[in-house]
Amino acid sequence: MPKMVNILIADDHALVSRGLKMLLEAQTHFKVVAEANTGQEAIDMAQATHPDVAILDVRMPGISGIEACRQIVTTVEGCKVIMLTAYAEDELLFAAIEAGAAGYVLKLMGGAELVHAIEHISTGEGMIDPAMTMTVFKEMRKIAEVQHAAEFVTLTSQEVAVLRLVMTGMSNQQIGVDLYLAEGTVRNYVSSVLIKLDLPNRAGAAAFATKHHLADLALTH
Repeated sequence: MPKMVNILIADDHALVSRGLKMLLEAQTHFKVVAEANTGQEAIDMAQATHPDVAILDVRMPGISGIEACRQIVTTVEGCKVIMLTAYAEDELLFAAIEAGAAGYVLKLMGGAELVHAIEHISTGEGMIDPAMTMTVFKEMRKIAEVQHAAEFVTLTSQEVAVLRLVMTGMSNQQIGVDLYLAEGTVRNYVSSVLIKLDLPNRAGAAAFATKHHLADLALTH
């Protein structure tokens, strides 16, 4: 038998709350231990009943579902929060993740999918509605790009151009031909790059540039 999962539901729409309760309690291993209409009620009831999972509407009167999520995950040990919303909004998604939500699902999600999400989250896994997954991946890529680009912020555009070619294994002479620079000028640029990035040699510079995906970054100065 699956482990019993105690659930709190918080939604200011009575019909939604009632429908959720009926759906969840049709599962023999789900038990709705508390219902709330506002964010503050959700916090109070979570602290009183210690549910395994709290399902919170993002938009509620007074304290928002996202702020309620933040307080619940901070004060109710072991409680996983699922944010439930009718809106596929990027800002709400990332605010919910930042607040500590373990899941973010749209109200358009089918009943079976919601049950599946609760089962996953109650065991410590995370769950984001498939409609929002690409948004998360895009944002993660953007964050990674910013972090990688920050590694080269001290370099001039010409030093970046030289480093890109150092990555390919070109000699100073070959780089000079490619960039229309004197070999001595290229040598000076390479030395400057090594000093600025605190790297020991060309091989180290090439490895550093590869690690931080310099070839894929569109750097401007």
